[in-house]
Amino acid sequence: MKKQLLEFGVVVALSAAAWAGEWQPLFNGKNLEGWTFDVLDHSAPEEIFGAAEGKIIIRGEGKPTAVMQTVESFDNFELTFEWRWPGKPGNSGCLLYCSTPRNRNVWPRSIEVQVENGNAGDLIAIGEEIQVPEAQRLTDLPEGSWKVRLRPNLTDDSEKPPGEWNRMHIDARDGVVTVRVNGVLVNRGYGATAKPGRICLQSEKADVEYRDVRIRAD
Repeated sequence: MKKQLLEFGVVVALSAAAWAGEWQPLFNGKNLEGWTFDVLDHSAPEEIFGAAEGKIIIRGEGKPTAVMQTVESFDNFELTFEWRWPGKPGNSGCLLYCSTPRNRNVWPRSIEVQVENGNAGDLIAIGEEIQVPEAQRLTDLPEGSWKVRLRPNLTDDSEKPPGEWNRMHIDARDGVVTVRVNGVLVNRGYGATAKPGRICLQSEKADVEYRDVRIRAD
């Protein structure tokens, strides 16, 4: 326990480090220039991903799972974006340090920050590792499921009602990943094994919209 608290204190110190770079848009508000796509069944990505009215529009309901990922890779960075469920709330995620394609399903090897309704801020290691103090593991999944690496966030009520815009802020630096939802600290992991890599947004069987996607990198 003392070792975990010490590690947690180191994480807090690291997350307070100053950032030297300027904020840059990852989405230009008009089209998906600067992003590439991978759809599980190799169908046309434009049937799922689009842009309109300053928003990334993901039409995932009834479609195969897919990802859109930045062309550029990043190492130490701050990332912020807003998201909402225009209809029935569902599942999506932001994948950090993406590398090997299709490590699980269509998801590349990465560290996922969950955007799933009700669980925003959970951390999932997809072919990688990340630690959190007092880590819990899901117990209602089949034996051997890779999702036992799910790290529950610290709150249950940081998200806004479906239909309203939420804001995610991710600080990823030197193996430490700190996540805030609507200004509330919801998770902090350390010892992440992945970096550098691309940033992905998931299409996972639900319609979801993103906007104001920005990054500040060293």
